[in-house]
Parts: sequence; C-alpha cells; structure tokens
Amino acid sequence: MIFVNDKDLVVPGEILAEEDFHPGRGTFKEENKICSSVVGLVAIRNKKISVIPLQSKYIPKRGDVVIGEINDIRFSMWGLDINSPYSGLLPASEVFGKEKRELEKVFKVGDVLFLRVIDVDEVKKVKLGLKGRGLGKFRGGILIYITPTKVPRLIGKKGSMINMIKDKTHCDIVVGQNGVVWVKGQTEMERIAEKVIKMIQNQAHTSGLTDRVREMLAELTGEEIEESKEIPEDLDEAEELEGETDENNNDQSPDEKEEDSSVEEDKNLPQEIIESKLNFNLKR
Repeated sequence: MIFVNDKDLVVPGEILAEEDFHPGRGTFKEENKICSSVVGLVAIRNKKISVIPLQSKYIPKRGDVVIGEINDIRFSMWGLDINSPYSGLLPASEVFGKEKRELEKVFKVGDVLFLRVIDVDEVKKVKLGLKGRGLGKFRGGILIYITPTKVPRLIGKKGSMINMIKDKTHCDIVVGQNGVVWVKGQTEMERIAEKVIKMIQNQAHTSGLTDRVREMLAELTGEEIEESKEIPEDLDEAEELEGETDENNNDQSPDEKEEDSSVEEDKNLPQEIIESKLNFNLKR
C-alpha cells in the first residue's frame, strides 16, 4: 500500500508506503513501513520509493555534465535518475543514430552513465546525450550523493581537495555537476573516500577543512600526515566558499596526473568534472 503520489512534498517521519514497496534514497524502514528521512519530493519508480531532498535539488542546465542511473526503459528512450526533481531522458537516437536496436541489450535498469545535458524544455524535460569523449557507462564502483552546491568545495581550488582524496585512497573519482560522485577502488578505500566526501559536505562552511580532511585521510589510511604544499588554506577556502554559491562554477583545473588514462579529456567538458583515470566504456 502506498500513501503518497510521485512528486508529493513530504517531511521527515511521514509514512510513504508499506509492505510491497522498497526503500530508496532519503527514506528509512521502520517495521513494515517506509518513512521519509528528509524534507523533499517523492520519487516512485516501479516498487522503489525515494525522497529527493529539497536542499540538494539539482536544476538541470544545458551543457551540464551529470552522472545518472537508468531507472526506466521505454519504447525509444531510457529514463534516468539525475538527482533532481526532474527525470533525465536519453533518446535511443543519441546512442544508435537511425539504427534500430533493442534498448535492453545496450543499457539496463541500474546502469550508471556519465552524460551531458543537451536540452531542457519549458516543462523541465531533460534531454541527455552520450556524444563526446569521456562520456559513457561506468563499470563497478559506488555512487555518493552530495548537495550540488557543495561540488566546488569537494573539488577544491585547482582540484586540490579531490586530488588529495584520490592520492590517499588510490581511487578513481568522477564528480557530476548534479552532486553525484562515482568512486572506484578497493572496497575499503571506497568506503574511506565516501566518509571523507560526506565530511566535506557536512563541514563545507567551516574553516580549517583542508587540514581536517588531511588528518582524517591519514587516520583512516594509516599514513603519516604530510605537510601541505597547496595554496595557503585561508585563501584556498575563501575562494572555494565563494564558488559554492554557483552550482556551475567552472574555474577548477583538470587533474594533471592523468597518465595511462583509458579515456581522453573532452575539451568541451567543464574541466573540474574530468578528475580521474576512468574505467568505463559505452557499449555499442
């Protein structure tokens, strides 16, 4: 039984469904009832019910590069969750051109893709595409969801913060402008990266964050704390916090250590998005 409709506004503790439904992001299960854990909008996909937090809603814009998870397959397109109140649509023509192929044999529900926003119409239908180097399907790894406005803080000035996480965990990391982060590495290191990323989100407004991240990484990985060679922290953090008000802050630089990468850099992508050695390909 379900007690809410898709896109309904709900509050923490509100009962959403019971019995036949499965809890998704932004919910928790108590006995046989699924309840909201945040203030947000209900998202119902088949038998899975989630709540998208209002404070972290992502408003798509043309040209954005996002990470999305396929949650629906229709006659001529895939539907994707892009961490937004609005669903993303990937037309088959963007993948096959005029060729006719079975969609289920290319991408299936649950697959995670790296895409570009091609267009957003007046009713917020979000058209996505996969054309461009670096775009395609992820293989393995985990997804971490953060508030989209915290993306510049996670990346850091000239990639300093995200590079520090990658260097210490030896994980591949890709950050979407929609606040979805893909991480792949050894299982233990993925979890360490997740803890650090969540800490950055929760403490993004505070000073001294770079040092705390460095100390946390050293403690969790068992490595000695290295003296920072980055930009002085007061300048670094002031500029990051200023950029935090702009969800599409594109002033960051790409990782300068992309040796032996299986994906070439796409010069048309916002440079702060191209942050790691990627290991995914588009099935064709």
